[in-house]
Amino acid sequence: MAICSAAATAPVTQSAAEDCRRQYGPSVWGDFFISYEPCTPEELLSMQEKARALKEEVRRIVLAAAAAAAASDDHDLVRKLELVDALQRLGVDYHFKKEIDVLLLAVYGDEDGGSNDLYVASLRFYLLRKHGYIVSSDVFLKFRDEQGHISSDDVGTLTTLYDAAHMRVHGEDILDNIIAFNKSRLQSLLMKANLDPALLEEVRVTLETTRFRRVERVEARRFISVYEKKAVRDDTILEFAKLDYNIVQVVYCNELKELTIWWKDLRSRVDLTFSRDRLVEMHFWMMGIVYEPHYSYARIMLTKQVLFMALLDDIYDNYSSTEESNIFTSALERSVTELT
Repeated sequence: MAICSAAATAPVTQSAAEDCRRQYGPSVWGDFFISYEPCTPEELLSMQEKARALKEEVRRIVLAAAAAAAASDDHDLVRKLELVDALQRLGVDYHFKKEIDVLLLAVYGDEDGGSNDLYVASLRFYLLRKHGYIVSSDVFLKFRDEQGHISSDDVGTLTTLYDAAHMRVHGEDILDNIIAFNKSRLQSLLMKANLDPALLEEVRVTLETTRFRRVERVEARRFISVYEKKAVRDDTILEFAKLDYNIVQVVYCNELKELTIWWKDLRSRVDLTFSRDRLVEMHFWMMGIVYEPHYSYARIMLTKQVLFMALLDDIYDNYSSTEESNIFTSALERSVTELT
């Protein structure tokens, strides 16, 4: 595949290119992560030991819910779905993938589960589609009003329905209509002065970024605070989520320490003042792709890769004339051809 070459209405001379070159200052982070220690080794060990014990307690909670689902005990279907949803939004579901798969498989087998409750039907549809199950959008047909719209006066149901509709595929008109109709309804809720602040924030976040598109760790940090204020919550899950979040943050800080040392060494040997120092930003991007702590090596290598991509971007945008850019593009294309 050819690399796009630089284009301009008129060639840029060498002197003009030099005049336009920017000199970027150092990153605001500097060497922060080289010396930063989020906690002592003793504190980390204590958190890990406590988290291991809580993890097994949470596992038993999930297994109990899965066993109830397998027994076709659907009177508490809402609790099972909300359990999975909470684990995902709190950022700890990666610990219980097998258990969650068993639970959702049982929920999937109960085709009539929650069929008369829009909230349950929406949450069930969202979770099953997110996990790759084939679920027909026709489950929403029975909820249409006389005008053919599907909506709710309950804010929680409305946001869940809106999120579920975004799991659409091409050609699902019913889900397209749900999004179009309810977006304006959600926007109107932002103008209500008497709406509960927690619900108002949930509406704002839903309109800004639908649930499945959010960065997992950012959502986990936000939802921990939301979940903590809920009247109905599981304190064991909450405590485990807090510990897990802090433990994973230590992993990220250690990665940034390693990356900062590597990047600082590279910049000491090569003049990169013409480029932006985007190390922390690139690591954050990669954390959005793979956030689990056991993918630490992948995050580090991906961060290095996109840093070089950002470096190339700055070379094209800021460092070279049109003639130089074309020569550089040709060299890159030759190297790609040789490698392949």
